[in-house]
This record gives sequence, C-alpha cells and structure tokens, in this order.
Amino acid sequence: MTQHPIPYLFLRGGTSRGPYFNAADLPRDRDHLARVLIAAIGAGNPRNIDGIGGGNAVTSKVAILSPSEDPAADVDYFFAQVAVEEEQVDFTPTCGNILVGVGPAAIEMGLVTAETGETPVRIRAVNTGALVEAIVQTPGGQVCYEGNEPLDGVPGTAAPVALNFMEVVGSRTGALFPTGQTCEEIDGIEVSCVDVAMPMMIARAEDFGITGFESAEDLDANAALFAAMEPRRLEAGRRMGLGDVRQSVVPKIGLVAPARAEGHFATRYFMPWKTHPTLAVTGSQCLAAAALAPGTVAHGITRPIAPAPARIRIEHPMGAMDVLVDYAAEPFAFHSAGVTRTARLIARGEVLVPGAIWAGAAP
Repeated sequence: MTQHPIPYLFLRGGTSRGPYFNAADLPRDRDHLARVLIAAIGAGNPRNIDGIGGGNAVTSKVAILSPSEDPAADVDYFFAQVAVEEEQVDFTPTCGNILVGVGPAAIEMGLVTAETGETPVRIRAVNTGALVEAIVQTPGGQVCYEGNEPLDGVPGTAAPVALNFMEVVGSRTGALFPTGQTCEEIDGIEVSCVDVAMPMMIARAEDFGITGFESAEDLDANAALFAAMEPRRLEAGRRMGLGDVRQSVVPKIGLVAPARAEGHFATRYFMPWKTHPTLAVTGSQCLAAAALAPGTVAHGITRPIAPAPARIRIEHPMGAMDVLVDYAAEPFAFHSAGVTRTARLIARGEVLVPGAIWAGAAP
C-alpha cells in the first residue's frame, strides 16, 4: 500500500514548533487522528527518527485549523500534544506558543483574508473554549515574518504577533481556584491550584529542594525532583476535578522563586515530565494570576506589581517573558492577559504517513 500525503505548514510559534494542518485534510475520528499524528511526528522514539518531530515536547506539537462556526471567531485551533518516547497523543491541553503561529498559518492556508498593514485573526482554542485575538503583520496583504522583535529562547528577531487572551479564568475547571482554596498542602508542601488559560499546580522552588534558577538540562537530570512532584501533581489534578491525570499533561507544574534580575519573579515550568526550555504562554498567564492573587504561594515572593494594566516580567531559563494583564485588586479578579511573541514559517509541503495507518488500520 502506498503512503498517503497530507499537506502541512511547518511553523515556529513562540518557542515551540510543529506542523499546522487544515482539519479538512485529516481524519475526523479521534483515535484514527491520533494514529495519523503519531506516524507523522514519529512518536515512540526519543529522536522521532521516523517522523518530523524534534525529539522534544516543545517540538512535537500539532495545530489543526478550520473555519470557525462560532460567530465570535474566524478560525478554530485544535491542539494536539504528541508524546516523544511513547505512542500517545493528548488532546486535553492547549499551547499558547503554537497559538502564536495560528494567525499566520490561517492566512497562509486561505482561511482568513489578509488586510493591508495588520490583520486581526479571531481564534477559538477548541481544547479550552478560550477566545484569542492575534494581530498579524501583513504589509501589502502578505504575512511578514521579518522584523525587529526579539524573543528569549529564539535566535535573532522577527515580526511581532500580539495575542490578547479573553475569558481565560477557569479554562478547564470553570474556576480561578478550582479547589476553593488559594493555598493548601499536598503531602507537606504548600501549593496553589490555579486555572487561568492552563490548569497548574504552583509551588515554591525551595520547597522542592531547588533554587528555581537551575538549567532545564540540570532539572531534567534530577530524578528525585520529578519523583517528588508527580504524586503531588496527581493529587492536585484530583482535587481540581480533572480526574485521573496519569496519562494527561494537565495540570502543568510551575515552581516559583524570587527574581534575580529585573523580573517580578522567576519560574521553572514543567510539561509536566520534562522541563520547559523557556516558559509556556498559557503557563505565563496562570503564573501571573497567581502572583497577583492574595494568599497564593507566588504572591508572597513577587516584587510589587503596578495597578492595571500591568506588565509582569517572569524570569525563565533562557531569559524572561512579559505578560500584560488587566485585573481588579479588591476584590481580586483577573480579566485578561496579553503577550507579544513571534512566529516564522519554516517549510511547507506534504508529510507522508503509511497507507495502512491512513486507511484506519489498528496499530
């Protein structure tokens, strides 16, 4: 049986990258779709040697786009986190970095018509229901990728893509604090379970025996750290109403520490079984909310934050990320968050998957 070609765009979005597909070119059945994505990425091998994955959780991500039936959006963005060493796909989370490439990809695919100068693209994140507006640079009606915007963790500069996230509170659980508490103990360690754009278990780095300034590589080599975090993450997921999360990347983990440079605080973000080389866009919003909300583990170690609209700088392993937030202080309410990132179209063409997998054969 011959291999089956699937059209795709390959983009870097923020500090992640992966293929962007048109939903019309993929199977609708979720199990069948998962098998096709596993084959395309080459999941099940640490190098993704038989696919287009990059051998890392931030380079084995997939975006699936389609016209939106929601009148508030132009395009639907369905995210898939494909595992690296396991033949698994998690459709429960979303990814803010891959989201950065959705606006440009939607225009490149013809799902959105480019305007002259800048093109707003209204995006519905299908996995969470969140609404996001992306502002894409389109001089002359063409997507522009070259520009002067730097991005820590990415070499050089590129054109900015501004993202404004709306309705991010309670993305999966319906509540800012799904357990009803701003701070609680799990096996003797204080944590805050927060749901803004991404459900997270947040704790102080020092409580897990680290400084919060280790490199991602050093943290990944710290087996004792992951052994301490994972059972507490499982319990946090249960308390947040997410059920059994042993096979899910949600909730993510954020360990926070006082800033060392010009930031408001520092973090190490876990995906959750690997350390993020920088910081997830969705995670940055959740951490920012925790830094602002009284009573959380992050609130007490954060430098003073200005009244809204405020810019919160979060230090990560390769630099820092700025999050622009709108919030009310008394009583506390988190309204929206915005970031400016960059994206680049790297390749376009067809990825081939075995004909038997495309035909729906069982693994």
